[in-house]
Amino acid sequence: MDRIRVLIADDHPLIRQGLVRVIRLDPLLDVVGEAADGKEVIEKAEQLHPHIIIMDLNMPRMDGLQATRQIKQRFPDIRVIALTVEDSEQRVIEVIRAGVSGYILKDVDPDALASTIKAVYAGEMVIHPRITAMLCREMEQDGERGGNHDQQCSCVSRPPGETLNTGLTPREVQILKYMASGVHNKDIARMLYISEKTVKNHITNIFRKLDVEDRTQAVISAVKLKLVNL
Repeated sequence: MDRIRVLIADDHPLIRQGLVRVIRLDPLLDVVGEAADGKEVIEKAEQLHPHIIIMDLNMPRMDGLQATRQIKQRFPDIRVIALTVEDSEQRVIEVIRAGVSGYILKDVDPDALASTIKAVYAGEMVIHPRITAMLCREMEQDGERGGNHDQQCSCVSRPPGETLNTGLTPREVQILKYMASGVHNKDIARMLYISEKTVKNHITNIFRKLDVEDRTQAVISAVKLKLVNL
């Protein structure tokens, strides 16, 4: 397997140095460059052709959200992982719409960071469970206030005591719980003694049955429908 080429974008040198040290501990990962602002990360992306960009959202000259939008337009094959502190619901939605493949917090465990990079490289979308839980809380509060989001998601509140027949099998609910905890496909397969391809097939069925398009929407829907707890 070729090493995964990673570009780090953060305006704090100490954070960049820490990320470089952590990522280089994994023999499958290769840090190919660093950038201190949004404009520089676009230039480095063109020069270095990374597979993955770790993108701080709050940077000078051009913030990470704007940089992500431009990178996804110009280099659609590059996958972006947003690295930030916990943010507002609207901000998270904007970042996801910009095309990020991952949304993790700056207090991420080193092993979890490496696993996230590998999962995103493999085509998964990874959102920190705390961010998912925050989205659920905000959307529920907005619903109680009579608000109306345009975010497409089947996480609709239901009257107390009303049951829902999603058609999910016990194994699919089990996998949903792992997804809600931020466990990646490879680790789910290992824990359930099944192949990673089987896990992906289950997740495809989960998306279809919950009428969602990605892992984030699936977890939000499952939490709102009380299929899983965070």
